[in-house]
Amino acid sequence: MRLGVAMPAALAALAGGIFAWYFHTAEVTPNAFGWVLVAALLVVGRCPRFGIWLLIGAWVFTGVQEEWGSRLPTGLSGEDLAVEATVLTAQPMGNATRLLLSVDQCQSSSTSLAQRPSCSALTKVRITAYSDVRFRPGEQWQMTLRLRPPSGFANPDAFNYEQWLWREGIHATGYLRQEPAPVRLSSAGPSLRQLALDFLARQPLDDRTKRWLAALTLGDSEQLTQDDWSLLNATGTTHLVVISGLHVGLVASFVLLLAKSVARFATPTNWRMRTWPWWLAALACVSYATLAGMAPPAMRAMVMTLIGLWVLSGRHAPGAWQGWWLALALVLIVDPLALWRPGMWLSFVAVAWLIIIWQGRQRPQGIKGWFWALVRSQLLLAPLMAAAVLVAFGRVAPAAPLINLVAVPWVSSVMVPTALLGWLLSPLPMVGETVWWLFEQALSVFHLLLTLVVQHWPLWEPDRSLTYPLSLALLLLSLCWGLPAVLPSLRLAASALIVALPWWSLPSSIPPNALRVSVHDVGQGQLIELRSAHYRLLYDTGPRFRSGFMPLEALWSPGQLFDQVLVSHADNDHAGGISALLADHRVKQWMAPAGEALPISGIDCQRGQTWQRDGVSYRILWPPAGDNDLSANDRSCVLEVSAGEQRLLITGDVSTEVERRFLREVEPPVSVLVAGHHGSGTSSGIQFVRSIAPEHVIFSAGRSNAFQHPVDSVVRRFRQQGSCLWNTAHDGALRFWLKAAQPIQVETTRPLPGRRNQC
Repeated sequence: MRLGVAMPAALAALAGGIFAWYFHTAEVTPNAFGWVLVAALLVVGRCPRFGIWLLIGAWVFTGVQEEWGSRLPTGLSGEDLAVEATVLTAQPMGNATRLLLSVDQCQSSSTSLAQRPSCSALTKVRITAYSDVRFRPGEQWQMTLRLRPPSGFANPDAFNYEQWLWREGIHATGYLRQEPAPVRLSSAGPSLRQLALDFLARQPLDDRTKRWLAALTLGDSEQLTQDDWSLLNATGTTHLVVISGLHVGLVASFVLLLAKSVARFATPTNWRMRTWPWWLAALACVSYATLAGMAPPAMRAMVMTLIGLWVLSGRHAPGAWQGWWLALALVLIVDPLALWRPGMWLSFVAVAWLIIIWQGRQRPQGIKGWFWALVRSQLLLAPLMAAAVLVAFGRVAPAAPLINLVAVPWVSSVMVPTALLGWLLSPLPMVGETVWWLFEQALSVFHLLLTLVVQHWPLWEPDRSLTYPLSLALLLLSLCWGLPAVLPSLRLAASALIVALPWWSLPSSIPPNALRVSVHDVGQGQLIELRSAHYRLLYDTGPRFRSGFMPLEALWSPGQLFDQVLVSHADNDHAGGISALLADHRVKQWMAPAGEALPISGIDCQRGQTWQRDGVSYRILWPPAGDNDLSANDRSCVLEVSAGEQRLLITGDVSTEVERRFLREVEPPVSVLVAGHHGSGTSSGIQFVRSIAPEHVIFSAGRSNAFQHPVDSVVRRFRQQGSCLWNTAHDGALRFWLKAAQPIQVETTRPLPGRRNQC
């Protein structure tokens, strides 16, 4: 590839990826794609010099399409599949193990004669093994899996797990079946990375030190705990932990410096003309990325570092921008799914901005020069990266610019060198341990610094109406201070704007006398947020899974304030997220039925309680005071919410018998009913459904749940009543406004083809 074609090559790769996405989402027919290929061949025939662009675009297009085609067919969801697979990673999680498997062979275990789709295209799956069997990376196993296509919860402004699975090339998720028992076919082959991880596990170091060493030096970031990631995300320092350009660049720079010193000693007259130090640095770069597992971030860092070494060598090397475009083209060619990874774009945008602000300037000289160069780069880079992160994730770390001024040199000059030096000196008794002890002390200082920053400047999640204005203001600030020849008055104006914007008095996104209701998608469970202008109530907290994960953890950034949390009853699918609320958020008042074993203290939920906030009325219809002879389900708090003539009714898990006991207190028709017990046949009795005549019915249930909620009889019952039916399992999170004199309009988070958004 000639250097002058770097930008067209990158653009061709981008076009191939975008067209592949359009080809899938727009459901373009194969015939249409065939005509496009014919047209491309005609172009190649008339203009052969453009053939390379078409080949690059076709390569990326094919790579993306293969990822779509490798997903588990829907017809095999929930079926037992017999596979032979190689363990890629094994992450312990309490009483279970999270496995990433490379599938070698796959076939359905079903004896049914019905024609079933093939799973032969399946190549990578992520499963949970609830087993005492110990799995090690590199082993090959024969096992029976129960899988489903990649899917995740669909909630507004929350982490998209399904999209993450796709861009990581994971084609199915599920769990290991205990019967038949898995059989190890072959042991793990020799792996330098696994030997290093095993060696690290045997060291007399603190657990935190071991997992940070594994993440910083070996790219095994899965060993970091959720608390570690929360701390890094809240301070904007995540880029310092994953194997990135910083780590690979440090390794390459160290080897280059060492090799140049040797060359200067060996050939003092012409050492500057020697090329072997650059080749040795490139070899070290590739070797380190390979040792780190060649995960997408490590591979991307390797490519960019190799291009950087080529540019800095000055021997027939491309310019900075040609190197940037060439790196982008190579990353997309090697890993087409990188097009949808936010980390890739953040890293390339950062490098592009550094090229802009340093283009035409002399290299800094001496320690003082490099210090001020680092300070200037961080200060000019921080606003731009904050704007990008704000647009991508809807949140920003306020102290990130300042903390990175300290964290970047501390990690790059102290922590990473001592971590890598510990590996080099580990064969020497006590020497390697001493160096790693120094790393442990440096890590303690780093961790203390991040903790203090989070306590005083926690992660900020601005109102959605402020996201884009604030991002544009940050971008303007970066441009004014980073570009040359900008008037000082404009720079001062941009600085004043960014300081004043968060304090502007923006109109509330929630008007008075109105309630925004969000029925979140939490699987087989229930979590409903009711929010008015100055009041925030949570009805139930969602489930806690066997792995310990609580869907509530992924809905909001830490530090949220809830005026009231009403837990309908103590069942796990309704109260499982309480520990996440206690750990990460603030709750002014708890409410739950008397007699429920819950780790909270508050007021009892009793029939007849009423209150009003922001013109919206709340009323508890059940349970009666002091009646503890009821079952756990029948003790559920039943809540009625009214805004004018519009009414919302949430019945928890109460049975049809209890429904009849408070039926007379409900004035029909009900605008929205959150169906009892997720659509179970024990709730939503015929008399209840006919009496309240709900306009909209929402089932909060998990996709392909084992209970088959909502059951057919309940669905038919509501359809016969003429209700509009919604299900979080298929529609994702559901939102609507409760406003007087305005019809209910339900908004879905996961729109389905052909699905009416209104009934």
